[in-house]
Amino acid sequence: VQEEKIFAGKVLRLHVCTMEGAEWLEEGPEDTTVEKLKERCLKHCLPGSLEDPKTVTHHKLIHATSEKVLTDTKTVLEENIQDRDVLLLIKKRAPTLLPKMADVVAEEKRKQEQKAPDKDAILKATANLPARSVDRTVTHHNMRDFQTELRKILVSLIEVAQKLLALNPDAVELFKKANAMLDEDEEDRVDEIALRQLTEMGFPESRAVKALRLNHMSVTQAMEWLIEHADDPSVDAPLPGQAPAEAPAEGAASSAEAAAGPSSEEGGEEAKDELTEIFKKIRRKREFRPDPRAVIALMEMGFDEKEVVDALRVNNNQQNAACEWLLGDRKPSPEDLDKGIDTNSPLFQAILENPVVQLGLTNPKTLLAFEDMLENPLNSTQWMNDPETGPVMLQISRIFQTLNRT
Repeated sequence: VQEEKIFAGKVLRLHVCTMEGAEWLEEGPEDTTVEKLKERCLKHCLPGSLEDPKTVTHHKLIHATSEKVLTDTKTVLEENIQDRDVLLLIKKRAPTLLPKMADVVAEEKRKQEQKAPDKDAILKATANLPARSVDRTVTHHNMRDFQTELRKILVSLIEVAQKLLALNPDAVELFKKANAMLDEDEEDRVDEIALRQLTEMGFPESRAVKALRLNHMSVTQAMEWLIEHADDPSVDAPLPGQAPAEAPAEGAASSAEAAAGPSSEEGGEEAKDELTEIFKKIRRKREFRPDPRAVIALMEMGFDEKEVVDALRVNNNQQNAACEWLLGDRKPSPEDLDKGIDTNSPLFQAILENPVVQLGLTNPKTLLAFEDMLENPLNSTQWMNDPETGPVMLQISRIFQTLNRT
């Protein structure tokens, strides 16, 4: 018996696998180095590969259970490999090649070409262009075109509605109702949609009604008021002067009845004169109420109270627009607000030819809505949601937008 066989170590049977799917059993003593074991595996799966000395170094044996990479200089025993363990023969990945300097420079150049120009580049490129100054006032007036035109339209439509209602044989009866509606306390009218929005937020209905009345039906301002006065003990107290609302209506009715007194043709003329006076009274009763918060804010900037009120009236109680008006050329002027639209213009003719508008102009409530929106722009949302006046306002807006685009 040979000496090396007498003193040979324990023979291990190892299961070897490759990434390509090859499998076989490899036997060897436990004192075999990992490098020798790897050479035997390569001879088995890659015949002739050992001619290239790099082949051995480019492969590694890995213990499948522990996922440990075996060291070539150590023995199988030192790597604690047991009989019937599974080993993986893996070829090392080739290292990633570093990009060439020329490729790096080309990539940077490409990124620079795709980059947006900076301020200096823009100034350099536009240096030879003729300078133009943008007229901010013109731009601002264009933004206000609809509101300005709407006021003119309302002024002219009020005159048409007055003439139509004066020709109605039941004019006096109609204006009994109209005056009663006008003389009713304005605070009794509440925007139902705005009220529903507040009650859905959890505010009590009575408190929400009071907040809307104090804030000209503005949901945002009403909500702020409710939050600010949540702990106020008098938050649910009724508004002063709210209850007596019947006396003016009776006075208005008596004046309307007085106008209905004469029954002859001469009396009819007197009735028309009386109606003219009623129209004047209706206009005088509707006084512009500036937003108190906007007044305070603008006066704190140093503007006089009268000019602040004029600015808010011109700009429909919009504080920012009123501030720009005060700082700008102050056009249109408050006097321009009482001027109507050109009655021969295509816009006004298209409005008058609309059947919905024609029918609405015979309704006293439409006249009152026009008057109210003219002096209190914040109430326009309420009239837009009204089933009688809403369709008329919708048609006017659509006609304006259609003709403005052409």
